[in-house]
Amino acid sequence: MNTNSSPLSISSKDLEEGRFSRFGQIEWWDQRKLRASKMLVVGAGALGNEVLKNLALLGVGRILVVDMDSIENSNLSRSVLFRSSDIGCSKAKVAAERTRDIYPECKINGINGNVIHDIGLGIFRWADIIIGALDNREARLWINRAAWKMNRPWIDGAIEGLSGVARVFLPGKPPCYECTLGEVDWEILKRRRACNLLTREEMELGKTPTTPTISSIIAGIQVQEALKLLHGLPVLAGKGFIFEGINHTSYVINYTPQTECFSHETYEQIHQWQGKSSETTLRDLHIFAKDKLNANEITLEFSREIIHSLRCPRCETKTEVLACVGKLSYSDGLCPKDGEVREVLTIHSFTGKETFGNKTIRQIGLPAYDVFVARSMERKIHILINES
Repeated sequence: MNTNSSPLSISSKDLEEGRFSRFGQIEWWDQRKLRASKMLVVGAGALGNEVLKNLALLGVGRILVVDMDSIENSNLSRSVLFRSSDIGCSKAKVAAERTRDIYPECKINGINGNVIHDIGLGIFRWADIIIGALDNREARLWINRAAWKMNRPWIDGAIEGLSGVARVFLPGKPPCYECTLGEVDWEILKRRRACNLLTREEMELGKTPTTPTISSIIAGIQVQEALKLLHGLPVLAGKGFIFEGINHTSYVINYTPQTECFSHETYEQIHQWQGKSSETTLRDLHIFAKDKLNANEITLEFSREIIHSLRCPRCETKTEVLACVGKLSYSDGLCPKDGEVREVLTIHSFTGKETFGNKTIRQIGLPAYDVFVARSMERKIHILINES
């Protein structure tokens, strides 16, 4: 024993190795893979709480957690990271703080936002693995398409009552989440929007009944699949693990690939724009893309459809909006003068000729770290706004 040693001289690395020493007894375990990993967790409710808790206990190094909701009293019976004093606060921010309490070495940030409207595709590209802890099909479908575009695996979890499902979707290897959707699923997705693309408020009110016990079970499977992905072990690729809690039965279901699935697109060639989305105009990006494509005429395609303006068919008043489709409610679409439902006018690209070319990317309504498709007659490239 070295009598000159002091507890203060013990390195953080030594402490970490002691903390995770039991894991190292597993033959294939590599704690370095967990320390270096980057996880995007979408959803910080009951399921997301359990996912984050497990990731922290395992020693995952970097996490981004996204959720648009605030903590309610009913969350306290199902969410291990929340306290009574947190009611009214951002789920994502509080969950990030409490996850850091479990594992102080974890670099974790909470983003208070909607994954469909507020998160750029570059955030998905940043992550090694995406874990979904959501309760609606629309967000899952968006994550699925974003994960495929950015060539990233994602792990979905769903719970209701005492039952749940966990499944893994790998990019470039169908089936994907969209492949699993049936007629009923598509009908529910269609009902989310009115005929003019405005979100119906009543669809926002539904809450899925869950228990903390099923959250623990499904989140455990999700994080275990992430652990296996990091170590190159076999996972539930294109399959679902079904757990039925009344009789404690479980089984694995195989999904069928759909050849006409719209999600099956991967962005291969990605260039980086060295600039901030709050300062870069569409015209700036258009000039950059023309140079990269060596073409005089190109089209910049947006990652999502944008509501440019609302026009009242009765009084013919036109109001510029510039927001992602889905951000406006049905009531927002009513004309303030006569109560008429206004026509939604959308944009999804920029050719260099439109009047909004001097608007910045953020002014158009697109999020930070987003990715654009730049297309000429001969070829296409993809441009990531890296916010430098």
